[in-house]
Amino acid sequence: MPVYNSPHAQNLLKRASYSPPYRSPYGPQYTIATHWHGITLPKLTKAGTIAGGFGVAAGLFAVFFFGEVPRVRKDILQRLPFFDKYLDRTVAPEDNPF
Repeated sequence: MPVYNSPHAQNLLKRASYSPPYRSPYGPQYTIATHWHGITLPKLTKAGTIAGGFGVAAGLFAVFFFGEVPRVRKDILQRLPFFDKYLDRTVAPEDNPF
């Protein structure tokens, strides 16, 4: 069983000091993009755009799917500026049999 407490073993376990890699003046001059766990700003923007599109599609589906529920129609849809008169389902008094 190895012993890791000896001074010789401690020197072997220490990490070598970091030195930046050699960059040739004739090679491509590149920089590494800033990232957080591999997620860069362009990737985040693309994923956010796609997720936003799916969110809008799901929201429109939910609004039109539940649009015939009177509570949704009255509380949500009729508060929109152009849909208030379009979605008004009141029956005229002369057409009401009751």
